Amino acid sequence: FIFFQSSFLPPIVIRFLLHVTDFVLCAKVLFSCARVPPEGLTVFSSCCTPREIHCVTRKARDLCVLPFLIHSDNQISNLLTLRSGGAATKKKMSSAEVPPAVSEKIRYELVTEKDSVEILKLLKEFFFKDEPLNTYLDLGECKELEYYSTKCIKEKCSFKAVNSKNEIVGVFLNGLIHKPKEGDEPEKLADGCEHKKFRKIMGLMDFIDTKFNLFDLYPDYDVVLDGKILSVDTKYRGMGISVELTNCTINWMKENNIPLMHVLCTSHFSARVMEKLDFVEVFSMPYADYVDTNGKQILCPVQPHVAARALTKQIIPQARK
Repeated sequence: FIFFQSSFLPPIVIRFLLHVTDFVLCAKVLFSCARVPPEGLTVFSSCCTPREIHCVTRKARDLCVLPFLIHSDNQISNLLTLRSGGAATKKKMSSAEVPPAVSEKIRYELVTEKDSVEILKLLKEFFFKDEPLNTYLDLGECKELEYYSTKCIKEKCSFKAVNSKNEIVGVFLNGLIHKPKEGDEPEKLADGCEHKKFRKIMGLMDFIDTKFNLFDLYPDYDVVLDGKILSVDTKYRGMGISVELTNCTINWMKENNIPLMHVLCTSHFSARVMEKLDFVEVFSMPYADYVDTNGKQILCPVQPHVAARALTKQIIPQARK
């Protein structure tokens, strides 16, 4: 990254990265977590095809490794201008080069129980594979995870993104957390969990419950919306779908007088997305603190996923019970 930032990374190296890695890794290598100066962009754009520029920059933005530099399709188009030597006329991608999702009309709707099968298919294809704890454990097929992920649909506060073919291409699955009555003990999610690997994740949730109580922090609230799963088809990422799904959720909360939204992020990138949407961290637990009886760390996902983080956003600041 230091060489690239100084505009010394040879084009052949960038070409090599694009051909032997996927766009995700290339985006991380090229952009790291900082601003890239104009001369660095010139090097990148001068040796990549329009589609490669499009895919890498979208992926970098989607992963939040490019938080300040590229936030719009216009800025991606500006990279294509750099590629042509700064010509006044921007080079347009051909229909073969631009992913079909880019200009597609997306609509947003409340999830119904009839959507459960299609949503589960989406989660299996994308979220279950991308989630860092699942990846670390090599979770594989897990019916308990499928049930755990979709059981909140019946609460009718989740939202979906639907394309022009009526296919679900993104979801924000939400549930409601009600303030427990005095003396109530939190449910132990790991108890009765038969899948050995998934039990470790449920054990983490139970462990966090012993360290952090949301209603101790917000004692005036009786109900909170819990953002459980936010997932978008990779072909449709970088289009602002996550933001729109979050906005739909927030509007629903305002209509139903739900004052606070809470998310527990096991992924560093998910937490970064929430922070960009003005969520604030209220609790963080390093995975290194979650150990077995022998003091051995139970979950060791790859960097930069080092902690589970709880974030909240007050939707109706003055709301009470």
